Amino acid sequence: MSENVILVDEQDQVIGIMPKMEAHLQGKLHRAFSVFIFNSKGELLLQQRAADKYHSGGKWSNTCCSHPRSGEDTLAAAHRRLFEEMGLKCELNEAFSFIYKVEMDGGLIEHEYDHVYVGLSDVLPVPDPGEVAAYCYQNMTELEEKLISKPDQYSEWLKICFSRVNNTYHLLI
Repeated sequence: MSENVILVDEQDQVIGIMPKMEAHLQGKLHRAFSVFIFNSKGELLLQQRAADKYHSGGKWSNTCCSHPRSGEDTLAAAHRRLFEEMGLKCELNEAFSFIYKVEMDGGLIEHEYDHVYVGLSDVLPVPDPGEVAAYCYQNMTELEEKLISKPDQYSEWLKICFSRVNNTYHLLI
C-alpha cells in the first residue's frame, strides 16, 4: 500500500492527498512535522537516519520527523512517530512552523509545511533499527559548530530550522 501525504497551500489549508513518493518527485507542498526532544541538561536528542531511508540515509537529524496521515491531527501524528521511531513518549509543544523547499538526491524535492514540536525527556530512547541507525545527545553550541563545519552529515531541514529550534529550550523549563 502506498503511503500518502496531505497537500496544503501556504496557509496550511488542505488542498488534496497524493502518494508520498509522487509528491516528493513533483515537489508538491505537503504537511510534515519535526520533533525535537531535549533532556534536562538542554542537550538535543539526535538520530542518525537508517542508511536505507528513501532520502537522507545515514545523515544526522532531529529526534524524529514524518508526515501526518489523512485525517490525523498533526500533534497526534508527532506523538505516534516519536514512539514508533524512538520508543519515547513525552509531552510535546508546538514551537513554530515553517515552509522549506530543497532538492534532494535521487531527483526528490522536499517541499514541506513543517510543524515543529519540542519536548523534554530524560528517558533513554529505544529506536526502531529500521528507522534509526544510531542516536546521541548533543549540546546545542557544539551542534551549531558541527552544522557549519560538517554540513553534509546533517539533514537539510535540521540545518534550515536550527537557529529557531535553538531558541525553544526555554519553552520547556
